[in-house]
Amino acid sequence: MVHIKSFKALRPVEKYVRDVAALPYDVYDEDEARREAASHPRSFLRIDRPETAFPEGCDMYAKEVYDKAAELLSEDIKKGIYIREEEPCLYLYALTMNGRTQTGLAACVSVDDYLNGNVKKHENTVREKEEDRVRHITALNAQTGPIFLTYRKNDRLKDIFSNERKKKPLYSFISEDGIEHELWRISDAETIGEITGIFSEEISSAYIADGHHRAASAVRASLKRREAEGPTGETDTSAEYNYFLSVLFPDDELKILDYNRVVRDKGGLSDKEILAGLSESFEISESCPELWRPEKKGDIGMYLSDSGKYYRLSIKGCEYEKRSADPVARLDASLLQELVLSRIFTINDPRTDKRVEFVGGIKGDKILKEKADLYGGVAFLMYPTSISELMDVADAGLLMPPKSTWFEPKLRSGLLIHEF
Repeated sequence: MVHIKSFKALRPVEKYVRDVAALPYDVYDEDEARREAASHPRSFLRIDRPETAFPEGCDMYAKEVYDKAAELLSEDIKKGIYIREEEPCLYLYALTMNGRTQTGLAACVSVDDYLNGNVKKHENTVREKEEDRVRHITALNAQTGPIFLTYRKNDRLKDIFSNERKKKPLYSFISEDGIEHELWRISDAETIGEITGIFSEEISSAYIADGHHRAASAVRASLKRREAEGPTGETDTSAEYNYFLSVLFPDDELKILDYNRVVRDKGGLSDKEILAGLSESFEISESCPELWRPEKKGDIGMYLSDSGKYYRLSIKGCEYEKRSADPVARLDASLLQELVLSRIFTINDPRTDKRVEFVGGIKGDKILKEKADLYGGVAFLMYPTSISELMDVADAGLLMPPKSTWFEPKLRSGLLIHEF
């Protein structure tokens, strides 16, 4: 079961909330982060990416960089940009994009649930990226980036959340990208008890949708704190460091976008040779005059830059049958990796091979053709992975190929800060 608790959030004053709210730190490269921080002087990105306060080329992992993050947050608190909640609360966080709304519960989730597998993951993490956020959490003595979790829908929770959303929101604003953000505070002790009780009694598992590195870092920071506290560190269930900030969404409200691939270097292969290789595992037909958007699992749109032609690829049924017992092997991302990227282009490790580029579906289809033309390569437009596929992989204790899911809209950082 999943154990959650309310917390005393550090949060922006309402008049500053739109200025403070920032996309996750890891969606920006360094140049983008510097431009964003310079143009938005109250943005939480300044605190999430404190290297932007230093000259270019600085060591972003230096102690003084993390100390700067703590200094900036302290200064903003003194300026009255943030306030602290007087009593522990839960929050509802609704995001509306293109007319579709998803509503999650902002709460603190037990670190032990992550350690014992009640909070399930589907991706590997990189130690260096983890260490960055561990240092950030330690310097601020707080967790600032919420983990995006999902759970199988629960009718009792849906009814409670529906009633709470009828009240006036604490925040309501539209961010620069057109996403509407609304936040409601749940402070009634009886309602908080009912919600936490449902999670601990009826929700068997939560699944990391987005934020694997933030989750792993929060847990590592907690374990370090436990060690420092000695024998009582692990058993102190009231200690804030034994929980990590999350927003939990029911699975039926989420949408996964496609996560696409561009092969930059074809390794000297002609378009004719590529098509011949693909014919072993795919039914191939030309689609024109633009990149074909897949309509179902097993379909892939492809663009070959040399010929300038578009194709529809359909994975042959026998390829699924061979892998029917393996929830990872039958993912379209896995089949593309095995049957195309590895077999045809000898791209065996997509995590490190620079010949393949991953492009999130939020960026649209046209950019795939543009990139393929730029490199003289090949673009692949994928059908999105489903929530049920993600859960099947996580339930089996397995891991997805890299870049299998792209969730939109993204949670904003800086709206709710969990202090230790």
